[in-house]
Amino acid sequence: MKAVIIGGFVDYQVQMSKSLNKGNDSLVFIYTKDVSLPPENARIANGLRVRLLSRPGAIYNPIVLARFLRSSYRMLKEIRKYGPDVVHLQIGSSMLGFYIPFLRRYPIITTFHDLSPHIGEAKFWEKYMHAYIRHASKYLLVHGERLREAMISDYRQPPSKVKSIPIGPHNIDAFKMYEREDIKEDGNVVLFFGRILEYKGLEYLIRAEPYITREVPNAKIVIAGSGDFEKYEDLMVNRDRFEVVRRYISYKEGAGLFQRASVVALPYVEASQSGVVSTAYGFKKPVVVTSVGSIPEVVEDGKTGFVVPPRDPEALARAIVRLLKDEKLRKCMGENGYKKLNADLSWDNVVRKTLAIYRSAMDGLKSDN
Repeated sequence: MKAVIIGGFVDYQVQMSKSLNKGNDSLVFIYTKDVSLPPENARIANGLRVRLLSRPGAIYNPIVLARFLRSSYRMLKEIRKYGPDVVHLQIGSSMLGFYIPFLRRYPIITTFHDLSPHIGEAKFWEKYMHAYIRHASKYLLVHGERLREAMISDYRQPPSKVKSIPIGPHNIDAFKMYEREDIKEDGNVVLFFGRILEYKGLEYLIRAEPYITREVPNAKIVIAGSGDFEKYEDLMVNRDRFEVVRRYISYKEGAGLFQRASVVALPYVEASQSGVVSTAYGFKKPVVVTSVGSIPEVVEDGKTGFVVPPRDPEALARAIVRLLKDEKLRKCMGENGYKKLNADLSWDNVVRKTLAIYRSAMDGLKSDN
């Protein structure tokens, strides 16, 4: 079986291709502004067919547009020569829709990592492009049953067309390369990790701090990621209880942060799923998440972490405090998360389900012909 995987998710596509390549073949195209893969991804991708596409960006810029068109032409030419059995799109950029007229000869399967753009990220034309991609795809893949139900009800898709598969531990290997035995859990550290965007609900974690430190005076909240942080500064009651690492976090630095953490917090107000949960599980850390999207499907409340309502600082604080005060519970939940990562969320499970969908799409094409 030969698959082409196209999208802008470096970690996910490299790891997925690596896992698929046990007896199969895949050709991966990744949108990137870089001239090469990050070294960690390059190590994982060693031996795979990975091609970098020019990220479209501002296509109204003639130079950028020319680079994008040239790169796209080379990609389509290579795909035609490769002759895949299926084409698997990974929707982050709606620009993938422009390729569909040139790919309709192959069964198209599309993974919607998010059903729609996040708060503050929507562009007016994206909903039309998403609708076109949904229509042109043989199957639509989402990461969770809640998202499957939403795709069916909100976007009026046939139930037989929409499939749920786990997100998989797509960035664990790159982080784990830098795990060190000399870095241990550092006191009572609550870690917020990832880009600082509105939908991630950082303000509610900041508002939770006085409740947390009243119960655990030496607790510290580490906020690590790039983004607009200025609007959160005035919300901090006790600035000394925060450690802010405001920049892109490398895998090496990220590994150290996860190792130091006692608890990983995801106070999101809106989301489909999150790779931060699987990363926390990879480092045997318990999580406190909100009940948005399909995140509660990968967090077993009371077993691998706690699930609390969104926009509720006090509920968030209570769950965090409970974990900070109970080391035995933290360790137990961390171990449970690690086991879940290597069972339900494993790449073996993801690939098994994905290959079954590929075969079904191929059988459907044969019957159509």
